[in-house]
Amino acid sequence: MSVYLHKGNIVNIFNSSVFYGEVHVEHGRIKSIQQLSDGAQQGEPYILPGFIDSHVHIESSMLVPSEFARLAVVHGTVATVSDPHEIANVCGMAGVEFMIENGKTVPFKFNFGAPSCVPATTFETAGAVLHAADVKALLQKEEIKYLSEMMNFPGVLHADAEVMEKIKAASELGKPVDGHAPGLRGEDAKKYIGAGISTDHECFTKEEALDKLKYGMKIIVREGSAAKNFEALYSLIDEYPDMLLLCSDDKHPDSLVEGHINQLCARAVAKGLDVFNVLKTACVNPVLHYKLDVGLLRAGDAADFIVVDDLQQFHVQQTYINGKLVAENGKSLIESTEAGIINNFNCDVKPVTEFEFHLNRFGKADEENIEQVYVVEAMDGQLITNKLIEPISSFTVANDIINANTEKDLLYMIVVNRYNNAPVAKSFVKNFGLKQGAIASSVAHDSHNIIAVGVDAESLSRAVNLVIEAKGGVSVVGQQTEQVLPLPVAGLMSADDGYKVAAAYSSIDAAAKRLGSTLAAPFMTLSFMGLLVIPHLKLSDMGLFDGDSFRLV
Repeated sequence: MSVYLHKGNIVNIFNSSVFYGEVHVEHGRIKSIQQLSDGAQQGEPYILPGFIDSHVHIESSMLVPSEFARLAVVHGTVATVSDPHEIANVCGMAGVEFMIENGKTVPFKFNFGAPSCVPATTFETAGAVLHAADVKALLQKEEIKYLSEMMNFPGVLHADAEVMEKIKAASELGKPVDGHAPGLRGEDAKKYIGAGISTDHECFTKEEALDKLKYGMKIIVREGSAAKNFEALYSLIDEYPDMLLLCSDDKHPDSLVEGHINQLCARAVAKGLDVFNVLKTACVNPVLHYKLDVGLLRAGDAADFIVVDDLQQFHVQQTYINGKLVAENGKSLIESTEAGIINNFNCDVKPVTEFEFHLNRFGKADEENIEQVYVVEAMDGQLITNKLIEPISSFTVANDIINANTEKDLLYMIVVNRYNNAPVAKSFVKNFGLKQGAIASSVAHDSHNIIAVGVDAESLSRAVNLVIEAKGGVSVVGQQTEQVLPLPVAGLMSADDGYKVAAAYSSIDAAAKRLGSTLAAPFMTLSFMGLLVIPHLKLSDMGLFDGDSFRLV
């Protein structure tokens, strides 16, 4: 129906008020809003602008955009600011085009960025390269709203010509530049921000966020499936309500079924924060900052709004986008659409064999025995890792092979190049907790080679081969289990029904935890063990990488 009235308690975020009234919608836009009485009327639902995820990689949901939208609208999300960086690292420009076109098949407001760092570093093998000319071409598209997170902050600080050309291209088109500078403080932060970088979603302490805020940078508070910074940063919402936004960054499908930005709003209000400040961060600030074509419940705006039970739990009754009802009472009204397959998976069809995964003792045969071993320490709920140095006595060594030690939670971690035949990169990792078997994934930021953690070479081999046979996916193997969730779209996403994918992911996640993992999201944590642009120690297909000295070690 193109013309209708909707009555309820109308939330005006701009003047921090609520009144009982009716919203008049015609042809997808709000024609007028009429106040019927002062204040909220008891027992009536609340009408407010829809929620926006201000920084998310749709690919991390393991769903194509059209299926992501089907799940997100149930929670009142009407739009995303989406960085297609992951698929760009696999498929280049064609991958970005795939995301844009698939997103257009559903009534949802995807706002894509031009990936700024493909590949993210020169210390890993990616499937594509986007040069400054490619980024410029993307930025000229109407669908591209901004320059995605500039992870190469050393390049900004040292005025790298290619980096600065990308930032200049966005600036000339009046499109904002997203940042990514974990731990950057002081004069370096000031210089980075001064180059035109407008946001950062990587702050994991309030002190770091305050340091960046004082130089004029907006802070996006992140709470995803792996990185969780809400508890450290939420108080800033009341202190800097015009400078804060909310995001998930990376959201696995099972987590997306449970909730989205609505959950963060509920948590923030429960902390005692002003509800209008919270809604500014969730609804208004993203629209103003990124100049989005998303309605904010004003006459003349697109009819993008939600109906909720109250302003505490934010349980969503209905979601409207361009005046169309897209979700009601926990059920998505968006129908699944056909999605094609795009991929770049060139592992040798010969199965990866067990012997490739044995870790020889560090050092050359004619050198003295090495007494210490690097270990990557995973941190639950964080993307940063610690760099540990374990004595060789923490392991058993037989026939010049260092064995994993499950009692001390020192496990094998390997990366297999999915784009070329190459030697397997090997290291040790702590805090995955597996007592048997292995888990593997072709979702491995940023280049998305195959990454795996396991207790022995045979399990690693089985887990990796399952991913190779599926041309991408996540897998788990144990003494009594062998499961794989295929992700044939770029080795990152499934084109299947989002709810079915979420159920399959929940099953494989539970299987990993039955093998002993105590991580909240073992596969999400695994996917970040190769993310070189986040300190301190990571593993790429080329070897161990020290994020502090920015070099292979």
